[in-house]
Order: sequence, then C-alpha cells, then structure tokens
Amino acid sequence: MTPPTSPSAPSSPASAPWWRGTVGYEIYVRSFADSTGDGTGDLAGVAAHLDHVAYLGTDSIWITPFYPSPGFDHGYDVSDYRGVDPIHGDLDDFDRMRERAHDLGLRLIVDIVPNHTSSAHPWFVGALEGPEAPTRDYYLWRDPAPDGGPPNNWVSHFGGPAWSLDPGSGQYYCHLFLPEQPDLNWRNPAVADEFDDILRYWCERGVDGFRIDVAHGLVKHPDFPDNPQPRPVEPGMGPRQVFDCFDHLYDLEQDDNLEVYRRWNRVVAPYGAMLIGEVATSEPRRVARYSSDGDALHSVFYLRPTREPWDPDELPEILRAMHDACPEGVSWVIDCHDQSRSVSRYGGGERGRRRSLAVFTLLTALGGTPYLYQGEELGLEDGIVD
Repeated sequence: MTPPTSPSAPSSPASAPWWRGTVGYEIYVRSFADSTGDGTGDLAGVAAHLDHVAYLGTDSIWITPFYPSPGFDHGYDVSDYRGVDPIHGDLDDFDRMRERAHDLGLRLIVDIVPNHTSSAHPWFVGALEGPEAPTRDYYLWRDPAPDGGPPNNWVSHFGGPAWSLDPGSGQYYCHLFLPEQPDLNWRNPAVADEFDDILRYWCERGVDGFRIDVAHGLVKHPDFPDNPQPRPVEPGMGPRQVFDCFDHLYDLEQDDNLEVYRRWNRVVAPYGAMLIGEVATSEPRRVARYSSDGDALHSVFYLRPTREPWDPDELPEILRAMHDACPEGVSWVIDCHDQSRSVSRYGGGERGRRRSLAVFTLLTALGGTPYLYQGEELGLEDGIVD
C-alpha cells in the first residue's frame, strides 16, 4: 500500500484520485474496540487495532460519528461538529488515531451528518429563542395547518409526523428522523458557509474524505407540499412500512442536492479529499446522478444489497444494474451498521459465510470501491446485544 500524502501537503490536482482501485473498511466506533473498559468503543481502541485492518490489505477506514452528542441516535445527532465526545476520547486521541492510520498507509474517512443536527446543538438552542433569533433560519419552520396540526403529511423515518411543535413560537420544525434531530435549512447560505468551514477544519486536521449521511435528503421542496400517498397506513405498521406508504417527492431527492455537493467538491479539491454519499434509494440511475459526472460526489454507497437475502439469480442482476448505471462511482457494500449481517441474511453458519465471501469477491471484481464492515472479514453473524 502507498502511504498517504502528508496532511499538510494536499494531493496534486494532476495526480489520479487516491481512491481508485482501493478497498475500504467501516469502523463503527462504539463497538469496534474499547480501550478503557467502560463498555463503549473509542478512538484509542481504533488506533490500537489498525494493524489488523492494514494486514487485510484494505486502503482506507471509514469511522462512524465520534462527535459530541446526546446519543439519541448513536451519535448521528451531533451537537458539535468540531469535537470528540468524551465517551470516545478527545481531539488528541483523534490525532493519534489519524497518525497511526497514515503510518500504516490507511486513508481516513470520517462520517459527517449535514441533514440535521442535535436539538442540543447551539444553533438549535439559539433558534428556540424565537423567530428573530440569528440561527432561526438555520432550520425549517412552518406555521401549523388550519386545524392546528403539522403543516403537511411528511412522516419521520423513525415513526410519527416529521414535524414537532415549538410551544414558544407556535411554529413546527421539520425532522425527518427523531424530534431531537431537527433538519437544517440548506436553502440558507449561512448553513452552506458553516459546512464549508467544517469540511476545511477536518481536512486541515488530516482527514482524507467524508462519508455523507442522508446525502439525498438535505434540500427540501421550497413549498413543502404533501407527498403523494399511494398506499394507506394500516394499523400495526412499523415506522419503515409507514414511511414506504408515501412517495417522497418533496422531502427527499431534490435536484438542488447536487448543487450542495458541487460546492463541497470545490471545497475539498485542494486537499485531495473524497466525498462519498449515503444515497438511500434503490433506483440505480437516481443513485448514479450524484457521482456520474465527477463534479459533485466522488462516489455513492449503494445500500440495496445490504437489505437483500440470498438469491443467486436476483443478486447479480441488482449489482449489474447499479454497475451499468455508474461503473466507477459506486462504493459497494453488503454489510453495514444499519442492517443485519450478510452471513445471517444468507442462511447463517458455514453456508452463510461461503455465500457472503462469494458476493464480496464479486464486488471486488467490479468498478468502484468495495467496503468491508468490521467483522465481515471474520464471517461474523448477527450478535445479540442486551
């Protein structure tokens, strides 16, 4: 493996992108390695075991959020984009982990969560002071519907309406996930400026790339119309089933998302950093448009294979459709922190391990960048957590 360039010396624009032909490895920080014995993984634990990751022949690590967070969504509710949650260490631990990764020839990709913040983030705390607050327009606020209820029929991924009432102002704020995760207003130039600075901060700290959470959800339709509902919500449905009763034409997948990433592309270009988007749609051409032109995202995670059971007829066709739509701009995964492990989905035991190995081997023969999820190399099945 070729060691990364020094963090203080950005890659030459004329050089080939470092991620071409590489294999990545996802580290879920809180469950990877615990260096203190408190039961929660941390950055020092990551640093102590990177020799194993490098031994596998991988070229980069993607680490899940380690930022300060109240923890309502396992760190995906960020209250400070420039810090480290004390349960995971501190910035010195981050720097030591980055240095260890680079010494081993591993590039470092960090998760960034731009669709929403924590409700404990100073921006949102300030926004609650009232409609005239300086950061009020950092978020999405609407007056109630005529009946006093939410302003439209949007629903949360995690259940219930995608709107919560702020009693102080009488307005609702939007959250596509938990009420503790208010969505940012990406039509506000001030929000874009804030994230330009956040990206530069981590690039200056030696980060080699960003995995972008909910990359397809940042910009919402400016008129906030109701989403079409082709299927009724039935009693007993879970949050995911309810979410799938709607066609998400106005809360997700707006064309203006691409303008956000074209701007980000220009921000990170001097550092040679990579942008990988989590684009949670199953339609290959909708996924491909985020990276196919090369001026927005550099790659997109295609998540459908992480949900699929073993089907030797259908699986290759699913992969072929995405490969044909975007031959070089896909980050391939069959395992990730959000879904059941492939060994379990593919039948469990030795049979599941053989099948998982076969599918991942196929992924390494395609264009794009395959990613292992921690423990996938060991053929791990789903664990049982208290």
